Amino acid sequence: MNRVVHPIEEESYRRLRARLDTSHFPPLTRAVVERVVHSAADLEYAADLVTDESDLVKAHAALHAGAPVVVDVEMVGAGITRRETVCRLRDAEAGPGLTRSAHAIRLAYEQVGPGALWVIGNAPTALEELLTLDAAPVLVIGLPVGFVGAVESKAALRESGLPAVSNVSEKGGSAVAAAALNALLYHPTSEETL
Repeated sequence: MNRVVHPIEEESYRRLRARLDTSHFPPLTRAVVERVVHSAADLEYAADLVTDESDLVKAHAALHAGAPVVVDVEMVGAGITRRETVCRLRDAEAGPGLTRSAHAIRLAYEQVGPGALWVIGNAPTALEELLTLDAAPVLVIGLPVGFVGAVESKAALRESGLPAVSNVSEKGGSAVAAAALNALLYHPTSEETL
């Protein structure tokens, strides 16, 4: 992907790196950490994020090979640039014991099947529902925000053994979830570096 970086973004990353040493992170982890920190202007994400480089390598390859990207809300999808996403929230309905966000995840899984990248930045119930499905995700970016259910849903994601990007605190949201996916999208593939 040829991407022109605006001078403001270049300066922002220069300042970020002057305040935060990310050189010890492996390449894709560094890309995710820096893009999330940049999107929130919050240096604490460097210690709060939980990633695994081997999971990111597999997700990066799948993303660039065209694996579907599913988002929990349109705001996450709006933040993911240069890539179509699947969001079924408009089609979803709440029911007894089922939030609209959880129903949207069911609908999205019915549409895309296994092997997708899932980006959840808003609803803890969306992440909880994904964990009940046999979705066989390539990666789950689970960064829902909030004081109710966010920490618990992210802990459940980490305990599930699924390949994931998450964080420990209540922090999260659409912007940081989209940023984590964009970091993988923007990172060059081996063909681009030849």
